Amino acid sequence: MRPPAIACNAGLVLVYKDQDARSEHYHPYYKRRDPGCEHEPVPTFTRAELESFRDVEVPDLVGPGLRLLFVGINPGLWTAATQTHFAHPVNRFYPALYASGITPTPIDPAAGMTDVDRAMMIERGIGITNLVRRATVRADELSRDELRVGGERLAGFVALHRPRVVAIAGITAYRTAFRRPKARTGRQPEDLAGAELWVVPNPSGLNAHETVASLATAYAEPARAAGLLPD
Repeated sequence: MRPPAIACNAGLVLVYKDQDARSEHYHPYYKRRDPGCEHEPVPTFTRAELESFRDVEVPDLVGPGLRLLFVGINPGLWTAATQTHFAHPVNRFYPALYASGITPTPIDPAAGMTDVDRAMMIERGIGITNLVRRATVRADELSRDELRVGGERLAGFVALHRPRVVAIAGITAYRTAFRRPKARTGRQPEDLAGAELWVVPNPSGLNAHETVASLATAYAEPARAAGLLPD
């Protein structure tokens, strides 16, 4: 597990902190400008601008040599706007990947991925998709039928791309999509289309039970199973 770190990425110095996610001021990192880096502005959106991305889809991140496939529930509006999975200023997914050592460099969840970030993820054998493709404000807007159709789609996606390990981020959505009402987080007893199946905590800022550190620990387990981290 990495200690809190400072790193230059997309023209920002990202100072990762573990904070209380229940606080209205929660943020997975503090940002300050680094004059030594070239950068693009961090995006900001009005409520109306974000609303215009409702039902927009985000392309799957997938490449050859896929080892570990992370699966979100569905895109949020910020994710759709930046075309980056798990993107939102308070989403802990990318800070947790970096803290665990799964990724060697930090990715700014507010600005979204650069082409360099995407290439790094693919080179590492990491992919990202969603159970449901359309963007909503909250995941609880999705119907039971949508999630179950999404589970079937995911099984086909896994059969096609053949990752070693699949990690679904969200226990409630997993229970619904795969009709497993008593499932718990962690390694699942059954595989998914030949891949080892894990369920890990949702990194959304709305999940107040988790911190960057606890998410990093949870995500490290399927990453070890996929061969991305040492045992």
